[in-house]
Amino acid sequence: MSQHEVMEGLAPLLPPMGALAGLDFGEKTIGVAISDRLRGVATPVLTIRRVKFTVDAAALLKLLADREVVGMVLGLPRNMDGSEGPRAQATRAFARNLSRLSPLPLAYWDERLSTVAATRALIEADTSRKRRSEVIDHVAASYILQGALDRLAHIKRGANGG
Repeated sequence: MSQHEVMEGLAPLLPPMGALAGLDFGEKTIGVAISDRLRGVATPVLTIRRVKFTVDAAALLKLLADREVVGMVLGLPRNMDGSEGPRAQATRAFARNLSRLSPLPLAYWDERLSTVAATRALIEADTSRKRRSEVIDHVAASYILQGALDRLAHIKRGANGG
């Protein structure tokens, strides 16, 4: 698996069609969202409760294979000043370990405000506190993925002279 800091690095590695997965890697969970094959819309799918890396990776890779995913976007939790702390380092370590098990290309996406935006949307939708805690991670993953999809569409339009 190749890892890229920006979407411009991922774009040329992707086939013309195929779903992308957005991942929100946390201390206790991995939120997963998956796009449609045309890469227009991100849909929250599920949250994997973390146990240990081998179990987590097996569950994730099975889901990605079942959904015919062609690439991954992993939220990178930067500090508000843009620096990287322990959570970002843990995310990068997860990506390195996953790269040993999967040929899928991966790009990082700045996720600084994804959980805030997801929480706000769930509150506006009048989602109960209990339900929010159950879905927040994969809803945050869909915010990460949708931002990346929008960026990819912009890159593609620019490459096509539009």
